Amino acid sequence: MIDTRVMGIDFGEARIGVALSDPTRTLATPLTTLHEKDKGRQITRVLDLIREHDVSEVVVGLPYALDGTEGAIASMARKYAEKLARVGEIRVVLMDERFSSFEAEERLKATRKKGGKRRVKSDLDQAAAAVILQRYLDEPA
Repeated sequence: MIDTRVMGIDFGEARIGVALSDPTRTLATPLTTLHEKDKGRQITRVLDLIREHDVSEVVVGLPYALDGTEGAIASMARKYAEKLARVGEIRVVLMDERFSSFEAEERLKATRKKGGKRRVKSDLDQAAAAVILQRYLDEPA
């Protein structure tokens, strides 16, 4: 049985959503949203979460364009992942995140009760991170 967790990150310029797997690496759950625009500070906070939750691997969503090309934000996400791997000395995997926000929004709508509280962007960021992470966990080994 595996006893370390995997963290998922939905990278964004203003915020990043963070999700965490269970120790058996079966289920992804939203964890938090980090609002620091300073990427150095943000990486420090991610490293703190990695230590706190005994994470051995991080999956960073790579926001490809619909045609599969990498734009500016994908390039930023790739650099972020490389820096996280370097300073955190941790395995970082990039994962195609196309449609993750749409899927996360649909899941949030499905769980919201009629007349219930409207979800905020930070909820969506965390849910998108969980979608990215769950896709990774569901891939055949």
